Amino acid sequence: MNTPVCDYLIVGGGTAGCVLANRLSADPSCRVILLEAGGPDDDKWIHIPAGIRYLLREKKHNWFYMTEPSPLTNGRSVYWPRGKVLGGSSSINGMVYIRGQRTDFDRWAASGATGWDWDSLFPYFLKIENQTRGADAYHAVDGPLTVSDRTNRSEVWTRFIAAAEQLGIPRNPDFNGADQEGVGYYQATVGNGRRCSAAVGYLRPVKGRANLSVITGAMVHHISFEQRRATGVRYEKDGHWHELRAAREVLVCGGSINSPQLLMLSGIGPAAHLQEMGITPRVDAPQLGKNLQDHLQLRLTYRLNRPISFNDQFHSLAGKVGMGLEYLLRRSGAIAYPTAQVGLFTRSLPELASPDIQYHFSNYTTDEKTGMPDRFPGMTFSVCHLRPESRGEILLRSPDPGQHPRILPNYLATPEDCRVAVEEVRLTRRLAATQPLADIVAEELAPGPDVQSDEACLDFARSNGTSIYHPVGTCRMGSDAEAVVDPALCVRGVSHLRVVDASVMPTLISGNTYAATLAIAERAADLILNTRP
Repeated sequence: MNTPVCDYLIVGGGTAGCVLANRLSADPSCRVILLEAGGPDDDKWIHIPAGIRYLLREKKHNWFYMTEPSPLTNGRSVYWPRGKVLGGSSSINGMVYIRGQRTDFDRWAASGATGWDWDSLFPYFLKIENQTRGADAYHAVDGPLTVSDRTNRSEVWTRFIAAAEQLGIPRNPDFNGADQEGVGYYQATVGNGRRCSAAVGYLRPVKGRANLSVITGAMVHHISFEQRRATGVRYEKDGHWHELRAAREVLVCGGSINSPQLLMLSGIGPAAHLQEMGITPRVDAPQLGKNLQDHLQLRLTYRLNRPISFNDQFHSLAGKVGMGLEYLLRRSGAIAYPTAQVGLFTRSLPELASPDIQYHFSNYTTDEKTGMPDRFPGMTFSVCHLRPESRGEILLRSPDPGQHPRILPNYLATPEDCRVAVEEVRLTRRLAATQPLADIVAEELAPGPDVQSDEACLDFARSNGTSIYHPVGTCRMGSDAEAVVDPALCVRGVSHLRVVDASVMPTLISGNTYAATLAIAERAADLILNTRP
């Protein structure tokens, strides 16, 4: 049989893959094939924001990764959900929209990622957005991604904001505007009460193009090469083997876990490790899989002394009926919420140049076993260190692509990361003890009143810290010889092969990673097509 040939072969139908499929297939003479190991995004719970509670606990649309047990997490494995569906993790994420700080991207450029500074990326952030508040100096309205403000309000949220202001944290109406620091309401990738994933915003409008093919359920086993040129892939679907060839480029968009895994399976990576796995090295890339970074979140929970939380609404018949009617009639209310509605960005030390702590604050608590809201009124402070120093790695577990790779995040490996974790506990307690928030607190549930010393606070972080689902960095871009990809995102040591996803970030940005990944893919499309925004 003749091997099907396209111009661009995209491996991974997640956030970046959907962007590339849209932008590269805009030229009707250009043939594009998108391969996705997961299925189509036709589950209703993907598109209803409240469905995230289901999506984070099932394996149909979720790779459901677990990190390796580590003494740094007191022997625990940590759960890492990643999307296994068109749209990737943008189809199962918390829908909070944060670009990051200008200095995050300027730091990339200074480290050797030439052309990835804030001024170069800002036009792409505008290109992304369809901002419901309207266009201004920081936002645009013509992009494929709907970004909206929360219109509902909760007494618990307003008390949190007022308490933060009492502590001297300024009110911020736009975390994606002139300055990130402050407290306020998050913007969300939700439009008319529906999740706006990359599949919805970028892929769905163009799936009818004759020059674009989308193949789901396609597990890519390795990239094919002729000498040092990437020529295509070999993949498995429904128990049958298939091969595809790319006349121009193979574009790997598997994310920070699957992209390094696929490159290693294809012979690109640390030579000694590949040989241990029985894989013949094609390119010795010692840094592939290294530089892994993630935001470790601490969840501090409180029982409230009155029934004003989402917990109470959820467990009330009248509350459930009200939520359902509000969503059906207005596409608003709790069913249309992102996972966190209120945010806070602040500094762990006053002398820091910019915020290094982020809060996702929610007017509910959840039962760990069921994932459902507790049967008592509660609130949750989810807090993370924005720029962790700790670095981990991804390693193969076996040469079988169906086997999950080994994930070693190395959380809390440096004194600075430990210091910030302790400060997160102490700052949260100051917030909870400040009026008007203090007036509704009945008791601290986690970490609890027995946890007081710095050592005990750090032990709480090691025993209870979880991922907030922002892994980056495992295919680091840069200008140095050890960078996995160059500033054009081309894989070093081979040709006609690029990586386009969050794995190329040299360092973690200060916030949620969805918007930055979209911007990376938008700029990558222009690099591939040799155009400018």
